[in-house]
Amino acid sequence: MTTPRPATTLSATEARRIALRAQGFLGAPDRRAGVRGILRHLGAVQLDTISVLARSHELIPYARLGAVGRKTVEAAYWGSGPTGAPTAQQPHAFEYWSHAACILPIEEWPHFAFRRRAYRDRPHWNHDLPDGTYDQVIKQLRAEGPLTATELGGAKRTSEWWDWSGAKVAVERALMHGEVVCVERRGWKRVYDLAERAVPQTLLHDDLDDTECLRRLVRLAGESLGVGTRADIADYHRLKGEQFDAVIADSGLVPVTVEGWDKPAWADPAALETAPRGRHRITLLSPFDSLIWERARTERIFGFTHRLEAYVPKPKRVYGYFAMPLLAGGRLVGRVDPAREGRTLVARQVTLEGPKAVQPAAQALVEAASWVDCTNVRVERVDAPGLREPLTRELSRILG
Repeated sequence: MTTPRPATTLSATEARRIALRAQGFLGAPDRRAGVRGILRHLGAVQLDTISVLARSHELIPYARLGAVGRKTVEAAYWGSGPTGAPTAQQPHAFEYWSHAACILPIEEWPHFAFRRRAYRDRPHWNHDLPDGTYDQVIKQLRAEGPLTATELGGAKRTSEWWDWSGAKVAVERALMHGEVVCVERRGWKRVYDLAERAVPQTLLHDDLDDTECLRRLVRLAGESLGVGTRADIADYHRLKGEQFDAVIADSGLVPVTVEGWDKPAWADPAALETAPRGRHRITLLSPFDSLIWERARTERIFGFTHRLEAYVPKPKRVYGYFAMPLLAGGRLVGRVDPAREGRTLVARQVTLEGPKAVQPAAQALVEAASWVDCTNVRVERVDAPGLREPLTRELSRILG
């Protein structure tokens, strides 16, 4: 791939601030647009089964908007009523494979046609599908939907996590093909319905060819990141490098040079028009937040190495099971591994990069505690012993 000579050179600080603004962490958030605005702005919100402080898809809008109600978050994604009960209206989002399993704006349904086609053409599946099961699942959803896999006839054959029932295999295959949509999560179970009911008719098509889909997703990723390398932008929706190469010239993104980056970069032209200004958010981040989900980019932009240790054997963990990076002043200045005991938020392990991180760490802990209806914060371990007393003192001051 031949890259045009960049017309703009960015300092490392400028690139970092552009990235922070693009991800919603610099400047005043658009509170009128709320959670749906955050979803549209980011283009993808990753889902994950782990729930410590809260589930990751709840942490994403919280990190940007503050203490938005958790029921409000679910309603904003799925179009459910104020009590969480589904309404007759169509969802504002759908769940599909993007960076990983992600909540995506419903408007982007047409642009994932390339992936649905690829799944339909896929010759191999990890699970056998009994004859007739696929048609039976579609028939049942048409008559009774929306339904969970359990309601369709069971999610598993045995207690083994991988041993899906025929109904589960069929409905997941239909989900990947685009005939079925996940319209909400209920008790973390997917709730399935037919795409013909759940997706607005104006969007329910696979008319766009692969090039149109890829061009749109590369452009969206560039806008959501502000500035990024080929790997950064392709990884946002898990595109292949050659897919990026095929459309980058017509994507609308512009080549730039970034100080200290050893790879070519592209930026959203709108992000270059005005210098990023405004207030920085102080918050704890989900490890699955799109600001930091790509580890090489996180290290390049913030000089911060982070690894999710939930799947690391406990004796080998360095920072904790679900260590959440601490964002303050536009930098990553520490980590907190949280837990909850009743109405107490427990900081099992706190790692701070110096005394200046004490006050933002205390502020972030108290705000997070309040958000999940905790009235107290207890610190168990601080990696730097000299920072323990200042942190507990600052927590006491804020808590009153």
